[in-house]
Amino acid sequence: MTRADATAMPERPVLTTPQARIVAAALELFATKGVGGTSLQMIADSIGVTKAALFYQFRTKDEIVLAAAEDELSRLEAVLDTAEGAGSRTRQRQVLLNGMVDLSVDRRRTVNVILSDPVILGVFADHHRYHLVLDRLTDLLMGPGVGQHRHMQTAMFMAALSGAVMHPMLSDVDDETLRSELLRLARRFR
Repeated sequence: MTRADATAMPERPVLTTPQARIVAAALELFATKGVGGTSLQMIADSIGVTKAALFYQFRTKDEIVLAAAEDELSRLEAVLDTAEGAGSRTRQRQVLLNGMVDLSVDRRRTVNVILSDPVILGVFADHHRYHLVLDRLTDLLMGPGVGQHRHMQTAMFMAALSGAVMHPMLSDVDDETLRSELLRLARRFR
């Protein structure tokens, strides 16, 4: 990705503190009940506000879903920004893998929702910024180029990473052990 491409990227939305609180509560509920199983009332109840207070920040549940998806996308963009500024290609890839593993482990409960919930996948399907981020991610992981093969490899890596952090067999594994093992395995990926 060239600097010109990067400057053409849409701006990252910035959430206000009340909006961030709503999104965090929504993500927790999405992780346990799915987007479809989460109501606006449930979100309001979880943070101790009225539905009217939610409506002041977001007019619809779809706006909350989009804000949650955008928030997770911003976290991935921050990892990419750091990696792209890390010097050599080898170092960039190393920083990216570390950042992705850290993000996945830190967001264990919500990462699978973002990557697998049909409602959120629908939001991302035609989302221009999401596709730009995936292209940046693929370029750093697989090297520059084009083709479905590269995207397939990236998708498989992301699915393996998100699947591992959410797998019931690993639910009792502490974060540091999981992080260490995932980093070891991620370095072998290519």
